[in-house]
Amino acid sequence: MPDALTDARPTEAEDARRGRMAVLARAPEAALEAALAALSPAPAWQVLRGPETGMVMVRGRMGGSGRAFNLGEMTVTRCAVRLGDGRIGHAYIAGRDGRRAELAAVLEATAQGAVPPSLAQALASMRAAQEAERDDRSRRAAATRVEFYGMVRMG
Repeated sequence: MPDALTDARPTEAEDARRGRMAVLARAPEAALEAALAALSPAPAWQVLRGPETGMVMVRGRMGGSGRAFNLGEMTVTRCAVRLGDGRIGHAYIAGRDGRRAELAAVLEATAQGAVPPSLAQALASMRAAQEAERDDRSRRAAATRVEFYGMVRMG
């Protein structure tokens, strides 16, 4: 029987928000501080939840696409804020940096609706830096790849 919660496809707005949240979650604190400082006027906010640190189970797949297994636990910090105009922002980041989680939540809330040009530029810059870092890591990992071939006995 289909489940409406798991079978529903995300809307374009939900995909965009998910992408912004991912970029903000991986951004360094200095980039988040700079993005917040560039906003004029700076938003006022109230912390609704957190920042709170806890653990989540990380799952992996055998061979990248096989059966799922529990890889281990990881520390995560979450935060939820409400801006003065009522918009609510959420952030979940790897690690224990509460300030980073709060800043990410504020910027996530600010980006809902019409994204201010300075924030759009900051998000694009953060995304580009993260993609460049990911590409560099992939290139370095590919250089160490070893292929193993087995010999088949012909008999």
